[in-house]
Amino acid sequence: MAASHAAADSRRNRVVLLAVTCLGQFMVLLDNTIVGAALPDMQHRLHTELTGLQWIVDAYVLLVAMLLLSGGVFADRFGRKRVYLTGVVVFTAASLLCSLAPSLGWLVAGRVLQGIGAAALSPASLALLVAAHPAPQERIKAIGLWAGFSGIGLAAGPVAGGVLTDAFGWPAIFVVNLPIGVVLLLVGPRYLAESRNPSASAIDVPGTVLSVLAVGVLTYGLIEGGARGWTSPVILGSFVAAAILFAAFLSVEARHSTPMLPLLLFRQRLFTVSNTAMVVAGFALMGSSFFFSQFFVYVQGSSILRAGLQTLPVSLAMVIVSPYAGRLAARYGFRSVVTTGLALAGGGLVALALVHAETGYGNVWWRLGVVGCGFALTLSPLTGAALQAVNPQEGGLASGISSTTRQIGAVLGVAVLGAVVRTRQSGGASFEAGLDSAFVAAGVLTLVTAVFTGLWLGRSRPAGDSAVTQRSTIPGAGAVTTSKKPSAKSR
Repeated sequence: MAASHAAADSRRNRVVLLAVTCLGQFMVLLDNTIVGAALPDMQHRLHTELTGLQWIVDAYVLLVAMLLLSGGVFADRFGRKRVYLTGVVVFTAASLLCSLAPSLGWLVAGRVLQGIGAAALSPASLALLVAAHPAPQERIKAIGLWAGFSGIGLAAGPVAGGVLTDAFGWPAIFVVNLPIGVVLLLVGPRYLAESRNPSASAIDVPGTVLSVLAVGVLTYGLIEGGARGWTSPVILGSFVAAAILFAAFLSVEARHSTPMLPLLLFRQRLFTVSNTAMVVAGFALMGSSFFFSQFFVYVQGSSILRAGLQTLPVSLAMVIVSPYAGRLAARYGFRSVVTTGLALAGGGLVALALVHAETGYGNVWWRLGVVGCGFALTLSPLTGAALQAVNPQEGGLASGISSTTRQIGAVLGVAVLGAVVRTRQSGGASFEAGLDSAFVAAGVLTLVTAVFTGLWLGRSRPAGDSAVTQRSTIPGAGAVTTSKKPSAKSR
């Protein structure tokens, strides 16, 4: 009897742990898409221009991109439960700050804090889940549910953002995080078990700081260049500073014993090509998504609620198609699936450039759906290609780098495509014409990358003995081992 009660308690604890970790990831992913629906209302109520909207999005994505790898290392060294709950506290408090922000500056500061919280919360949530499910089959099911919740968060964002903003104004999209955070903080301390890796890698503080500064300064120049002028001393200085910081980052990483970005991995062609394509995928997806709601509101005259619903085909297509992308890649190879996905996404973006104020929604939704299907076929196989290019012990690190490159692409996408629109407007073009140029730019870059992957995303020779210190298979989820076996060949 006692044994049956203990087994029931164990099952209940695992179910609650699964719910807690999935809910935390849901909150992070919801914040990726819910903000887009509220951007027009933010622009109106905060009296800001396009530049301000870019900072609202990029302030969050930049911190997530730069701290994601460090978040997994922190979880290993200081405890996954501790880092997860700390991330929840920071994210929830930052959401409250965002909801009460009286000005653009305060809102951007809140978004920075949200990014820091998300960078701790997200890898720690998966690490906790993996540690609680040592059996491979149970672990696969748990990770599948975790990923499914992520998809639901992405799909729910545009609709939830439209409904909340239409009813209560933009602060409501951040208020919705508060009850979720409170529930996690009430339940988490009781049901989450602490775990850590005593032999975890040391934290690469210089690399982390230099990477944040390099991408941050570059983003500043790209976003502010349209307003200040591309030849102004401040903007030119920011580009020079970004180049110097990036060079310093590469120098530090080449010499660091446990770098956050092991440069030796890039000797593998498959790894380099897949991550290059991932930057472009993040660039085009996030950069174009930034303008979807603005197109429907400012060009076609939709309400904020209706615009949120009208952008739904992108996220729905990604949720529906993504589960099949890995299977297709396993059957037909990474190159075929990724190249097809990039071609679809690029074609869809170019097709969106042909949509105008008088175009009926019946001739718009399918273009958004094509874009979503294309990126769904691209993102997961690109991560799979990066993983297959390295040793199994390097899998967690490779996965983390793949996620980071996607986020860096997202930061640059919002900055660069926003600069395209701003530059066209400063030359006398309409907002609609600026959007057309941005969609064409994103689409053409994506199509060129499709050709690139079609030619180069194939087999690559092993790089020889690896000098990279191996990290856990899941970032923040396991012990550190060292391997000197050559990487396996890839499709």
